[in-house]
Amino acid sequence: MTDTSADIEIVRHRPMGFAEFVIVIAAIMALNPLAMDMMLPALPNIGSTFHIDVANRVQTVLSAFVIGFGLGQFAIGPLSDSFGRRPVLIGGMVLYVLASLFAIAAPSFEMLLLARALEGLGTAATRVIATSIVRDCYAGRRMASVVSLAMMVFIAVPVVAPSFGQAVMILTQWRGIFIVLTIYGVVALLWTAARLPETLPENERKPFSVAEITASFRKTLTDRQTLGYALAASGVFGALFGYVLSSQQLFTGVYHLGHYFPLAFAAIAVTIALAGFLNARLVGRLGMRVISHGALVGSVVIALACFAAAMLGTLPLWLFMTLSAAMMFSFGLTFAHFTALAREPQRATAGTASSIYGSITTLLGMAAGAVVGQAFDGTVVPFATGFLACTASALIIVLITEKGRLFHSHHKPV
Repeated sequence: MTDTSADIEIVRHRPMGFAEFVIVIAAIMALNPLAMDMMLPALPNIGSTFHIDVANRVQTVLSAFVIGFGLGQFAIGPLSDSFGRRPVLIGGMVLYVLASLFAIAAPSFEMLLLARALEGLGTAATRVIATSIVRDCYAGRRMASVVSLAMMVFIAVPVVAPSFGQAVMILTQWRGIFIVLTIYGVVALLWTAARLPETLPENERKPFSVAEITASFRKTLTDRQTLGYALAASGVFGALFGYVLSSQQLFTGVYHLGHYFPLAFAAIAVTIALAGFLNARLVGRLGMRVISHGALVGSVVIALACFAAAMLGTLPLWLFMTLSAAMMFSFGLTFAHFTALAREPQRATAGTASSIYGSITTLLGMAAGAVVGQAFDGTVVPFATGFLACTASALIIVLITEKGRLFHSHHKPV
């Protein structure tokens, strides 16, 4: 894509300039991790409120949200490809706000899980359409640069979210977290409604029909690059979900950090933001495959070290945090580029491609992460085993997708 064509496409997000566009996209995408990670320090209190005796069951407060998020993405893409990005995005944000209000008043654990699933459904629109909007406006390495800048904010949210959640609970109770989520959702909704234009022209929209949707799904799922990188990203996501679901029990149950858990979590999560910052500056020179493939190989090496130390019983807190931080840094160098590589061939059906990609990575990643989380037995071994299995699977899938070649495309450079 030439610089001239890039300048022409920027017209699609006017009146916003480039900086505001990136900030709005990041703010929209942040709805998801904020709702996910602010809940981490609240899990024991939620369990106490609803008299949950099985500690691992409280993890469903997180997994219900992710399941709603994953399932919702199947419909969001085709809807936005047919009716435009803006109305579907705003509808999803309204649902997010209403679900957060529902969670505040949830009378039972089951109703809280329902509210969380609806919250996740609402963020399906924000995540799919935010990335589709970027795809409407940019392509190639320019698109990857925008995604990396937005992801830098998106993945920086987990750094502060647990500490923010802990602070809210000091002032109120766990329901206060949903009050904060509601306020943020309203602010993001108003900003989006006032400033973000429609980026999908009517002449590029697809008819909303079963035949058209089926054809779009088939085109996406039969593309080797799209499907391969979606499955590989699922493996990477599985490692991340396994870490998030297990983190509260690992830091408080194994390493006995108590209220210092959010600080340890933030110290590790900050490396993702650093990776996103680095990504945006290196992708133009090195390319997506060099960075993401190298980071994935590094993840497997890190996972092997973590697994060996866990099995030998020699994984003290400092080493666990070091390896976890390295894992997060590798994730930050991998996921944005896998996303861009998967969607690169799907410009004509960006919304549907975003839906399928998001659903595959979320649901498969959540399934793998849930297995890791539910396997927690008071030690680090289940997490270390899952970490290795997920990253090794991702590397194998990338090798198959690229026909045995790493760092370079098997058909053309990207």
